[in-house]
Amino acid sequence: MKTLEEPTKTSSPEKTSTQFVLEAAIDLHNQEQIITRETLSQILPDLPMGKIDDRLGFLVDTGKLQRVQRGVYVPVIRHAPSRPITKYILPDGTVKIDIGDDIVLTLTPREARYLGNVMVAEAMQFSNIELGHHMAAISGQMGTQIRKLSNQIEKLAIGKQEDLFGAE
Repeated sequence: MKTLEEPTKTSSPEKTSTQFVLEAAIDLHNQEQIITRETLSQILPDLPMGKIDDRLGFLVDTGKLQRVQRGVYVPVIRHAPSRPITKYILPDGTVKIDIGDDIVLTLTPREARYLGNVMVAEAMQFSNIELGHHMAAISGQMGTQIRKLSNQIEKLAIGKQEDLFGAE
């Protein structure tokens, strides 16, 4: 799991207020604390609240922070691009896993089982994400069908009311 880099502790006079705010936000995030303008103002007492607000907006606009809800921010974690992964099972049970062009794992059957065991959480997470995508698609289709049925029922009800009033 990739973690955010710890900001350098050396303070140079050339640092901008944007760098100070971003580094303080990363510090708070790495300590599992909520990032708000108030918590940043406690860490950066020399910066006025207006400047912190301005820098937070700039960092959101440039994609370095994400606003998760009103007044709450998290740093955007940037991972390296995904590499292709292939798995081969040899006739003797040996498993080879190639990751990109530079990493090859050669595992005994037992090691492959252990690796599978430690990777089960990621597999379940992937499964849940896929299930969520499918459920969202199904939910959208169901919503469309329900709207169509509601419109048809409404038209039928209006037609029956006209028949009732027209019969008098």
